[in-house]
Amino acid sequence: MIRGIRHTAAFSFLLLAALLVNAVRVQVFEADGYTANPANRRPAIARYAQPRGTLVVGGRPVTGSRDSGGRLRYERTYTDGPLYAPITGFASQTYGTSLLERAEDGILAGTDPRLAGFPWWDRLIRRRPPGGRVETTVDPAMQRAAYRGLAGRKGAVAAVEPRSGRVLALVSSPSYDPGELSGNGRSVSAAWRRLNGAADRPMLNRALRQTYPPGSTFKVVTATAALESGLVKDLDAPLDVPDPYTLPGTRTQLGNPTDGCEHIGLREAFRLSCNTVFARLGVGVGLRTMARTAAKFGFGAGLRLPSPVAPSTFDTDLDPAQLALSAIGQYDTAATPLQMAMVASTVANDGQLTPPYLVERVTDAHGVTVGTGPRGPTRQVMNPATAQQLQELMTEVVEHGSGHTAAIDGYTVGGKTGTAQHGVRNEGTPYAWFIAWARNRESHEPTAAVAVVVEDAEAERDDISGGGSAGPIAKAVLTAGLR
Repeated sequence: MIRGIRHTAAFSFLLLAALLVNAVRVQVFEADGYTANPANRRPAIARYAQPRGTLVVGGRPVTGSRDSGGRLRYERTYTDGPLYAPITGFASQTYGTSLLERAEDGILAGTDPRLAGFPWWDRLIRRRPPGGRVETTVDPAMQRAAYRGLAGRKGAVAAVEPRSGRVLALVSSPSYDPGELSGNGRSVSAAWRRLNGAADRPMLNRALRQTYPPGSTFKVVTATAALESGLVKDLDAPLDVPDPYTLPGTRTQLGNPTDGCEHIGLREAFRLSCNTVFARLGVGVGLRTMARTAAKFGFGAGLRLPSPVAPSTFDTDLDPAQLALSAIGQYDTAATPLQMAMVASTVANDGQLTPPYLVERVTDAHGVTVGTGPRGPTRQVMNPATAQQLQELMTEVVEHGSGHTAAIDGYTVGGKTGTAQHGVRNEGTPYAWFIAWARNRESHEPTAAVAVVVEDAEAERDDISGGGSAGPIAKAVLTAGLR
C-alpha cells in the first residue's frame, strides 16, 4: 500500500513538473509567437482598451480618443485632420499606423519602457501605462498659411527654422481626414479604397515622400559649387557662355526663358535664371564636385523626422550633356520639398546645415519629459563668405527679379524661383517652385526658410511660374512665422 502511494506521488510530481515546464515554454520561450499569431485577439483588445496618447501642435492637442463601446474600445479622433495629416498620419484599428503615429507608437500606445515606473512589475501584472504626449515643432499659423495658400491644388510646402532645424510647417495637398480610417467597420474599408484609388492621391505625403525635378531652384547648389571651387571668383565678371549653348558632345542647343543671358556674370545670370550659364558652370565644375556639393546639402542621404523622408537624388553617373541638364535641376535630379527647404535654410544660416527635426519632446501622461526628438549634428556645407554671396544673389531675385511676389515690408527676403519641366518630351505641365528665407533687417538672425512646389495641373502652361504660383504662398508662410 505504501509502495503504491509512493509511486502515485512520484508520478504526480512528474506530471506537475511537466506542467510547469510546459507553462515556462509557453509563457517565456513561445510567448512572442503566440502574441503575434493573427488568431490571438488579446493584444489588439489590450491595445485599444485605453485612450491613445496625444500629438500636440503649438501647445494644443490635435488628436484624441473616442469610446466606441466595442471590443476594440477606443478609436482615434483628429482635430483639423486634413490640415495636420502630413504630420500625424493615421492610427487605424484596421490598417495600422503611419508617419508620427507610427514613429512614436510606443509613447502613444503606452508600451514604451520609458513610461513605466516599474517595468518588470508592470509586465508581470500586465498593466499598461497611459499613453504619453508627443509635442511637435510645428507652428500652427505657418501650417494654416501653407494649407490655405495651396487651396487644394496639388503641391506641398515645407518650412524649417535655419538655426535650430525645427520643422515649422509640412503641408501636402490635396489632403485627407485620417479620422475616416480610425475604426474597423465597413465605412473604414470603403474610405481606404476610395482614398487609395483617388486620381489625385490624397494620402501621398508630397512634402516628405514625393520627389520632383527641382528646376532652377537647384541653381543655388550649382552656384555654390562654382563659387566654392573657385571657378567663379567675381559675381559680376562676364562668363564666356553663348546663348544658345550647345550641350557637350551633342548638337542639342539649350536656350533660355528670357533674353540677356549671353556673356553675363553670375549675379545677373542668377537673377534672370539663365539655363545656359548654369549648365555651362555645371560642366566646368565637373561631375565629382557637383555630386559632392549636392551630397553636402543632403542629396542622396536618408533622413528621418522621425518619419522617413524619401531621399533626394543627384546622379553620379552622367556624361557631360547629362551633367549640364542636371546642373539646372533637370534630367535625373530630383528633390523633396523638405530637401529644397534645407537648401534655402543652409544659405540663410551662413552655410551651416542643421538637420530638420519634428518632435520637440515626448512626455508621460502627467507631462514629465521622458525624451526628445532625434537631433542631427550641424555641419558646414560652404564657407560663410560663399553663403553671404548667395544671400546677395537670392535677395536680388526678390527685390529686382522674378521673386518679387515674396517681398515682405520691413524684412530681408531671399528667394529663387523655378519652373521644372517633366513628362515625355517635357510635355507635362511644368511644376512651379519657390524657395526662400526671411530675416529682420536689423538682425542677421534668419527666422524661417521655406520651399513651395505647385503641380497645378489645371493651370495654363504659360501661366506656370515659380514667382507667380509658388511665390505668394511662400510669402504667406514666412509672414505668418514673422508674426
